[in-house]
Amino acid sequence: MRPNQRKSLSVFTLLVWMALFIACKNQSKPTEETTTAQPEEKKAEWVHLFDGSSLEGWRGYNMDSLPPGWTIRDSILTFDTELGMEQDYKGGKDIIYGAEEFDNFELYLEWKIPEGANSGIFYHVKEGYDAPPVVAPEYQIIDDENYARIHDLTGYNSQFGAEHPELLQDWQRTGADYAMHVADESQKQLNPVGEWNSSKIVFTPEKVEHWLNGKKLLEFVPWSEEWNAKKASGKWDNAPDYGKFKTGYIALQDHSSPIWFRNIKIKKL
Repeated sequence: MRPNQRKSLSVFTLLVWMALFIACKNQSKPTEETTTAQPEEKKAEWVHLFDGSSLEGWRGYNMDSLPPGWTIRDSILTFDTELGMEQDYKGGKDIIYGAEEFDNFELYLEWKIPEGANSGIFYHVKEGYDAPPVVAPEYQIIDDENYARIHDLTGYNSQFGAEHPELLQDWQRTGADYAMHVADESQKQLNPVGEWNSSKIVFTPEKVEHWLNGKKLLEFVPWSEEWNAKKASGKWDNAPDYGKFKTGYIALQDHSSPIWFRNIKIKKL
């Protein structure tokens, strides 16, 4: 083989190896892009029930439209008590996201309340009853620190045999599964009134979890023997349909006090 031929062959071989190296490197890029895109896919699983700009899907419980008082201000879903009293309206003011029912889910939202306020988040809500509490479990929202000082609870709590009926009971405090399961106070990090808090409810047939500001406050097994015993021995003993439904609407409670909600989103499980 002539020297020039040998030199040409060496150059050709080098070019072939370089081409193979570049091709292999390019083939690895889709894998990297796929890996990078995975968090976006997970993010897309969330469905916003309230995005800060529209109340589409929301209406009053047992109603076709929103009751007075509920509005959007500064991209926040707000219940304005003064606005609610401007109209001659005597009905309930709890609202539901009526566009879709949910069975197993992870629900996240942020909220804040003023001093002495009370509200709640309901799930598996069915219509046709007097109000959501008699049929749907509730994640309690309340001013733990000041509510009992501002409101007289003695008469109400006495009917349940409370030792100190004048005080807010453990099953009435923020994060509780209202009148069923109490929140772990050692894990609770409740921000003061006027500041934002985040809540999360995770529901599956195997386990229900309540979270507050990134801390898990409680968990229980729905429809278990323990669950049925609690229902039969407490506030819901005369509410035969309480908690029995395995799918239903998400609802927010009006309790005659201002409240603010934002970033309401849900993920089906």
